[in-house]
Amino acid sequence: MARAKGPRGAPKRPARKGSILDGLKPEEAQAVLRRLLTAHPELSAEAEQATRAVLGEVSFEALADEVEDAVCALDLDDLNGRAGRHSWGYVEPGEAALELLGEAVDPFLEDMKRHLERGLEAEALEVCKGIVLGLYRVRNRAGDEFLGWAPDFPEERAAWTVKLWRAGGDEQKIATQSRGGKRPALPQDFVKQYVPEWDWLMAKHPSRS
Repeated sequence: MARAKGPRGAPKRPARKGSILDGLKPEEAQAVLRRLLTAHPELSAEAEQATRAVLGEVSFEALADEVEDAVCALDLDDLNGRAGRHSWGYVEPGEAALELLGEAVDPFLEDMKRHLERGLEAEALEVCKGIVLGLYRVRNRAGDEFLGWAPDFPEERAAWTVKLWRAGGDEQKIATQSRGGKRPALPQDFVKQYVPEWDWLMAKHPSRS
């Protein structure tokens, strides 16, 4: 049987199947990594180094894009699905909007805390800056009916983000630390260049009110 030929007469190579690893879900990839390290503990140091390299690849501007997209993806259909009468009671539209916005931003806050827990201070700051910048971009968003139900959310969540970063990711410390946390305020050059209308974020106790 003749073998099919390519455009220049050369035999076509059979299509290469992708590796089974390419289709793994995150939790499956974690399980594979654990088994691999259990079977080959000598790879632990290399895996640690690779993990730090991956976690260290943080761009606050790219992360700000993700935060902005997550917030702007919410619409009135989402609000209508959460607000109103439910079997457990009535939910005000404003309350529903705050809940949904919080759920959109929370994964980024968890990412910042994860970096802090691993001692990746510089990377955690990049995540913090990314969250703040993303929220800054959606402030006073003209014509956004969803954000109109929670107009103070961007500023309030930005203040909370900075407080959480300065408290090392420990929410319980925020209320008890009289000086706002062990870390310095947000870098002045970042605030002036990227979020100039939020210079209050550099205060010891960031708060818009």
